[in-house]
Amino acid sequence: MVSSKKGPSSRHLFSKRVDKRSRAEMTAYLSGHFRYDTMRSWNRSTSYACNMKLYNLGLDREMTDKLWDLIQVSEFYYQLNDLIEGFNRRHNYLWQAGWNGRSGGYLVLYEGGSEPSEYRSYCTYCGQKNYTSIAKTGTRCGVCNKGTRVDFIKPPIKIFSYPGRSVDMDEDFEDWSIYELQQRTELVQEFDRLADDIVVEALYIAQNHSLEERTVYIPTTELVLV
Repeated sequence: MVSSKKGPSSRHLFSKRVDKRSRAEMTAYLSGHFRYDTMRSWNRSTSYACNMKLYNLGLDREMTDKLWDLIQVSEFYYQLNDLIEGFNRRHNYLWQAGWNGRSGGYLVLYEGGSEPSEYRSYCTYCGQKNYTSIAKTGTRCGVCNKGTRVDFIKPPIKIFSYPGRSVDMDEDFEDWSIYELQQRTELVQEFDRLADDIVVEALYIAQNHSLEERTVYIPTTELVLV
């Protein structure tokens, strides 16, 4: 688990303890939580969020510069997004964390869900999915042209979110039961811990990896005389 990585990065930037026996403390925590847009500012819908911009993390100049270089690399986000996917999966995608902001510097809590997709078959060679069963269109793949298509035993799920929907915006929680407040507080606390885990993981990568420039040649297809 990322949270087991120790060092300067193990401090809690976002998560905090809340007495879930106290209505007043839970209400103060939820009402005072940082919020951000779920889509764009013009949409005027906000949700619980964490400001993950580098200037907000209290890091020294050297580490800030290292992370600034890392965020230009797509591989850096693979491991961070694994943490986000774990959070989303634990909540059956009914609650999802996702990036928002002009430069993706805010982690935002979204509502969402999942349902069976319309895919019925796939190619075992190239992975191409198809909306028809092999009983109708055969086993030959339309992409790689190999006869390696098979039907899904169980259709894969389609994950969706509601990026324009607000979460608890302008709520005063006065009519919420203690149980409802506890459930929401636990959710938002877990979301905050996710933000801390992302910081821990990002610093771990920065401390244990270096960057180097490589020239990558991309093959192209062209017509030639033979």
